[in-house]
Amino acid sequence: MTHSPHGLTIPSGLSPQRRRLLTELAARNDADHGEDLLGLVLSGSVGRGVATERSDLDVYVVLTDGGMGGRRTTRSPDVDEIPVPLSQLEEVPPFGSGGWWFRWSFAWVPILLDRTEGRLPVALHRAATVTPDEAEAILVEHDRLDGWLNYAYRALKSDRDGRGLERRLDAAESVPWLLDVIFTLAGRVRPYHKYLPWELGEHPLPGWEAGELLSLLEATLDGDPAAIRTTFARVESLCATFDDERSVPVLTPVFEGWGDELQIFRK
Repeated sequence: MTHSPHGLTIPSGLSPQRRRLLTELAARNDADHGEDLLGLVLSGSVGRGVATERSDLDVYVVLTDGGMGGRRTTRSPDVDEIPVPLSQLEEVPPFGSGGWWFRWSFAWVPILLDRTEGRLPVALHRAATVTPDEAEAILVEHDRLDGWLNYAYRALKSDRDGRGLERRLDAAESVPWLLDVIFTLAGRVRPYHKYLPWELGEHPLPGWEAGELLSLLEATLDGDPAAIRTTFARVESLCATFDDERSVPVLTPVFEGWGDELQIFRK
């Protein structure tokens, strides 16, 4: 990290042009908003160090409620500038809401400017974190665990019955549900697909080796029954561990509700 005027902290390795754009953006917002400017957050590919020459800068401009003044997101080939009030960042949109899909935008990103006495980093960490109570709601109330089991089960039944296309379709359909399950069990919001290999490599999930998990996902997309069964065994174990940390089990009953139907996963 390097420091620039206006108290800006810029990640090392950025091109001179991107450093200049960030410095100019900070100066302009400082002049426009003064004390209403609370922070700047660099998201997107540049913020995570995986940019290409075609990547633009995604910058969240964190303001007071009064500083918003009807400001809207502005986009250009070089910079997307997204104004957001700190009060909104400190709210946690639940799973299934429109705001849920933006929560990963704040995972693993550098804060360029923080005038909140620490409230901003806390808010960003919370946005990208799934609490145990949230996890229970996602996995049980929103049926992500049961939904994954259902699609994986259907894929294995189609394999048993020699229906290759149907097997592949159900297996592919199971993957988004599976990703919700495994990231939720780790207490994290799942990343956008573009960043999945990067996150697994840079911030491994407990219980999963990055290369192994990516291989299982690719094989599942191809409808490979062995990959589905291997993944099932790992998820079942992680769910048991999750329940061990709660006073009353909530995930084991989901498996138990399937009864003998789950034997197809254990062949």
